[in-house]
Amino acid sequence: MTFGAADKYYGVALVTGAAKRLGRHIALGLAKHGWDIAVHCHASVADAQQTCDEIKALGRRSCVLKADLSNEASTRNLIDSTVEQLQQVDAVVNNASIFEFDTVADFSYALLCKHMQTNVAPAIVLAQGLAQHIRSRQTIENQVTKGVVVNLLDQKLWNPNPDFLSYTLSKAALESANTLLAQSLAPHVRVVGVAPGLTLTSPWLGDGKFEQAHQLSPLGRSSTPEDIVQAIVFALSNVAVTGTTLLVDVGQHLQRFGRD
Repeated sequence: MTFGAADKYYGVALVTGAAKRLGRHIALGLAKHGWDIAVHCHASVADAQQTCDEIKALGRRSCVLKADLSNEASTRNLIDSTVEQLQQVDAVVNNASIFEFDTVADFSYALLCKHMQTNVAPAIVLAQGLAQHIRSRQTIENQVTKGVVVNLLDQKLWNPNPDFLSYTLSKAALESANTLLAQSLAPHVRVVGVAPGLTLTSPWLGDGKFEQAHQLSPLGRSSTPEDIVQAIVFALSNVAVTGTTLLVDVGQHLQRFGRD
């Protein structure tokens, strides 16, 4: 993996949940910065293929990989599948996650396990797989090869409230995994968290509430997909950054909210 001008080849990045929403923005943004992209999806194959086609139109290589991240075997195959399609993998961006509402009042083992199995365990498995791949390349190529994992977190961890309990617990676990993975996988792989603020609307927010929440942030606007892409590009390229999280939330974590 090399870093330089935007028209140079950076490497191959596997982006999970890259068919739609923020994942699609990340995949296209990294492609514009010189990355080849493995576009992961679960069920949205047509959307993933559209993302893939747009990446190819930018002059970058791309492929679609379908996997259920709650299934360990399916997740473990993703690194090998990326190598099979694009010859190598240099970075993993763990973007895919589920986001289902619960509180202490309706908490259940089942929903917590569902969030952990999709939002946390796959990120660890993919980091493990990337590290194994990087070490094998070092042996074959007889040169220093480094990999990077970027985990998408949430500013909510620094601005907690009791809504979305299982989701929040899963992101808290992933933030802890960020540190543990950085310790365990050094010096072969760096691990960096990126915590967006309120970036895209959701079924729980009408347009009015979405815009209102933006105005309540200290900087008076929302974080945008482009802001998140820039942070990920920085995390991928700055070889001195590992085991930490970049909060890209226009200061939202400074503005306390009682509920989501």
